[in-house]
Amino acid sequence: MKFRLATWALFFASFGYGQQLFPKHYINLGPGIALPRGEINQFFATRPALTVNYNYRFHRYLQADAGYDVVFGAGQVREFLQTQLGTLRIRDFQHFVPLGGRGVIPLADGRVLISGGGGVVWMRYSDSLRQPNNFIRFACPPCQSRSGWGNYGLVNVKFTNRWQRIWFGFTTKVIRGTTDGEPFANLPATRTKDQWVNSYFEFGFGF
Repeated sequence: MKFRLATWALFFASFGYGQQLFPKHYINLGPGIALPRGEINQFFATRPALTVNYNYRFHRYLQADAGYDVVFGAGQVREFLQTQLGTLRIRDFQHFVPLGGRGVIPLADGRVLISGGGGVVWMRYSDSLRQPNNFIRFACPPCQSRSGWGNYGLVNVKFTNRWQRIWFGFTTKVIRGTTDGEPFANLPATRTKDQWVNSYFEFGFGF
């Protein structure tokens, strides 16, 4: 009788353990598109974007997130700087550093993950001078920047094979916050309420 009870206990323990097997670390990156909204809609344009992020899935249904998103040229800055090596282009970028978490719903034996969550985000809009090379660098007096804090919410769906090591999926992220600083890409030198709706196609690894 004791042997039978031990066998059943081992079976159920193994079954429960098997249900908890999943990658805990995810590294993702991918291209996307950024849509400015709110007060900045009249100053910024829809532009391509890129995301790189790390997720730590410490529980089957919970995950911590950190990442870096960049938008290319939403401010439509078209300025140039005259230097000893000729005319250099000034470009604008919009940077986002989100930190947060999400809930995860695993489906199809963990091969499909549906998740949603949010957190805080640091935002920075800045001009950058296209340098001629890595050895010669020029200062950029006309370059300007502004920054601020906000929050974000996201929804995501992710797919994989039965080994759960290579993933791909789609994320839509809504960002709301405020920025202030120097006048930037026709934004006035006052605090503005900014909103972005950014969507990405992501692929990455789980381990």
